[in-house]
Amino acid sequence: MKRILIIQTAFVGDVILATSLVESLNERFPNYSIDFLVKKGNETLLQNNPKLNLVLLFDKSNKLKSLFELIKKVRSERYDVIINLHRYTSSGLISFFSRATQKFGFSNNPFSFCYTNSFPHEIGAGKHEVERNLQLISSLGEFSLMKPKLYLSSSDEDNVLSYKTRTYVCLAPASVWFTKQMPESKWIELIQILKNGGFHIYLLGGADDYDLCERIKKRSENELIENLAGKLSLLESAALMRDAKWNFVNDSGPLHLASSVNARVIAFFCSTSPDFGFGPLSDVTQIIEVKNLPCKPCGLHGHKQCPKAHFDCGNLIDLSQLELAESNGG
Repeated sequence: MKRILIIQTAFVGDVILATSLVESLNERFPNYSIDFLVKKGNETLLQNNPKLNLVLLFDKSNKLKSLFELIKKVRSERYDVIINLHRYTSSGLISFFSRATQKFGFSNNPFSFCYTNSFPHEIGAGKHEVERNLQLISSLGEFSLMKPKLYLSSSDEDNVLSYKTRTYVCLAPASVWFTKQMPESKWIELIQILKNGGFHIYLLGGADDYDLCERIKKRSENELIENLAGKLSLLESAALMRDAKWNFVNDSGPLHLASSVNARVIAFFCSTSPDFGFGPLSDVTQIIEVKNLPCKPCGLHGHKQCPKAHFDCGNLIDLSQLELAESNGG
């Protein structure tokens, strides 16, 4: 049996997108054993995946100790193939010392010299991240390009069942980066538009997003809003998003949660661009952004504040572009 290790120790969204590679590998090599290395805290995304044998954890709170332990563990496993989707030193060291027969990764990694095959991680040309990941293993044969996929347990489904007794939409207004987050005033404007449709509105996010969601809820003065930030796990959130009439998200993790369950999604891109390759992959999607701004995009990950101090890419978003009809797609 061939043994494969996929390494992706970055953000939640990066791990979700990497699951498309698991799907492609499993379709092509159903008898291969696939392991996955993630940052501690992201392992819950993979806990129900029947196509994974083992999930390894990188504890970045004790980075050096965890790194040495992982190098020892990976060496002992004697993987046939390592696919490193992460572009930074720590994952490069793990790959270098792995003893794997074949190693694949991006040439941007400082240890790419040890790879059997590598490709540049090119941002901005319109190629999606799932395509960039898949090209790394092109020398192993022909692969189908698959959507990212998370596997929901029966408890994930049951825990959100009570929220599905009405027609609803989900809003995920937060982002780690300020300039990737549509302004609060725009979310309130969106809620007023949705009010005309009689939708029940669920605000989603982590525990750190609760205060933002609560401000939006109170300022909206809409009794059909419920703040669920910090109350649902990532997989429970995905289960709720899957059956929503629409999901409204920034260029952030919830966008990829929607893709993983093929949920209907409208994505707001402020300082970043879908051309970076991190846009929605659901069957029914819409992207809204301010185009033709000379300062947009201003960075891959966004900023803590607008470099130009006006934040036009967020403040000028035109919500009249929304297309909420059932037949809309693409």
